[in-house]
Amino acid sequence: MATYSISEARENLADAVTRSAVEEVFLEKHGKVVAVMISAEVYEKLVDAWEEIQDLKMLEELKESGELDVPGIPMEQVFRELGLS
Repeated sequence: MATYSISEARENLADAVTRSAVEEVFLEKHGKVVAVMISAEVYEKLVDAWEEIQDLKMLEELKESGELDVPGIPMEQVFRELGLS
């Protein structure tokens, strides 16, 4: 983890960007973290994970509201059909 003040980051932008490829770079203003630099690859992974979480949350809400009524298959039936019982 690297930490730069805003002015340090401005003066050393190339270094901050390079470091963000391998670790988070925290940017501080008046001693308080106000932003974080991360690589584009990490950003994409975070966005994908966030979208997955939102999809799961929406699915759970639909189940709870009764709008999504998907009948389940009893486990015994699944085992029987797979020849595992």
